[in-house]
Amino acid sequence: MDGFTVPEVLIFDGYIDEPGSLGVPPYVHPLPRAVFGAARDAGGTPHYVTVDQWRNGKKLPPSDLLVVLSGMSVPGRYLRGMPASRRELLQLIEAYRGETVLGGPAALDPVLKERFHHSHYLDAAAAVFDLLDVGKAGDRWRKSEEWDRWMLLGADCVLSHPDHPQPLTAEMETYRGCVRYVNGGCSFCVEPLKGRPVFREPEAIVAEARALRERGVVNFRLGSQTCIISYKAELDGTDCPRPNPDALESLLHGMASLSPNVLHVDNANPAVMARHPEETERILASLVKHCTSGNVLALGMETADPEVGRINNLNATPEEVLWSVRAINRAGRGRGDSGLPYLLPGINVLVGLEGEKRESLEINYRFLKGILDEGLLLRRINIRQVMPVRREFPQTVSHSEFLHFKEKIRQEIDRPLLERLVPVGTILRSVYTEMREGKVTFGRQIGTYPLLVGIPHPVELERFYDVAVVGHGFRSISAVEYPLNVNGCHITALEGLPGLGRKRAIRLFRARPMEGYEDLRKALDDPKVAEAVLPFLSFDHPEH
Repeated sequence: MDGFTVPEVLIFDGYIDEPGSLGVPPYVHPLPRAVFGAARDAGGTPHYVTVDQWRNGKKLPPSDLLVVLSGMSVPGRYLRGMPASRRELLQLIEAYRGETVLGGPAALDPVLKERFHHSHYLDAAAAVFDLLDVGKAGDRWRKSEEWDRWMLLGADCVLSHPDHPQPLTAEMETYRGCVRYVNGGCSFCVEPLKGRPVFREPEAIVAEARALRERGVVNFRLGSQTCIISYKAELDGTDCPRPNPDALESLLHGMASLSPNVLHVDNANPAVMARHPEETERILASLVKHCTSGNVLALGMETADPEVGRINNLNATPEEVLWSVRAINRAGRGRGDSGLPYLLPGINVLVGLEGEKRESLEINYRFLKGILDEGLLLRRINIRQVMPVRREFPQTVSHSEFLHFKEKIRQEIDRPLLERLVPVGTILRSVYTEMREGKVTFGRQIGTYPLLVGIPHPVELERFYDVAVVGHGFRSISAVEYPLNVNGCHITALEGLPGLGRKRAIRLFRARPMEGYEDLRKALDDPKVAEAVLPFLSFDHPEH
């Protein structure tokens, strides 16, 4: 970087999706913000652009250094933004004449590494700072003081994100590394490779959030960690250290004091939870008290087959996972303002681990069916195939067997759980509409693992709506705007109401305007149907 006085640095966000952190819209990953701050700290002038802006024809500003941050280390399904493909990244740099840096999981791709001048999986922010500061960079982690300073200096990054201010959600880092670093951690996971955990102080995290809040960000997720329960735990050389409820209470209290619209978390290690029940109960109470409803703790079970767990050095036993599911249900089952429970468990299932057999899938099914039969709530069962990021995995079950297992879970477990979680008539607040497919508009609430909501009647995109649940799919729900103005809504909205259908919707449509229940009852041939749909409706007269 010799010869540059005030170098222009272009940060290209190709979106990062990792087990510990989300960076696909509406989330903004911490790494682009850290690189933005590091570039500014080293005297550069940073600019930020997303891959979606580039896809939509945005011309990239001239720059001396191009920093590309991208890559998935877990497979994912996305409603809007997709992480940049290898082909797109190669196309991006083909005509670029300046120096290039590659960061994120994409830095592990041998083809991409060969085409970029610098490739830094460990910490692209530290690499960019060193390049600008001293003209060369090795692989090193940022120091704690750099970490906190760069996150503050990088807050302006969010102002250029296309989802700012809504529905943008800032992913917040609480620590780096994994408490299971002592034994290498799970066979498939890259997080233990980051070593002994380095915890950020609550005050520093809250200061970063405050800087983002001052720039219009209202949604936050403490998601960039392997286990929120283990935040500032007593590292004693074991892989299940004692949690620190006071530290997490301090952090959550500070975050809640900023009055965010959404405050959620993510991952939790069920082994840590089950082996430290008193501390866990206190932490769950803090999460319910300070976070917004619809919050989810994703539990890394991966498999309920004990032998597969042993071979792959997995986190927790099935018994510990079940204990954690029950504890989260006890603490968080009450419903909050969003219409969802305050805190729910999720379970990750990973197919393709070493030692797995066909019988392993049946063991997984019986475990999940037991949760359903016990009457417990689960927000999310995430079933995915192992990716060979850390090592190769020989094929265990065929792809068709994987798909059959997944479909069985969707039909026999996911749908009944969804019907239990959000029965017909449940009111969900502030659903943000994101895309249209045919006549159906799809939206989600802002937060961790939000439900996909299909609205079968015309509504505007990129707006918030309150909706009422009218039906269930395997992984999504159907809903209508709430309250639904029977005198002004589209006929397809009437068709979507429980028990109506096309013929009765036409009768209601022709009977407009209606003044109340008596008119509704007269228009329908069944008083029970009228009573069933009445809670969904308003009888306002549309303005002319």
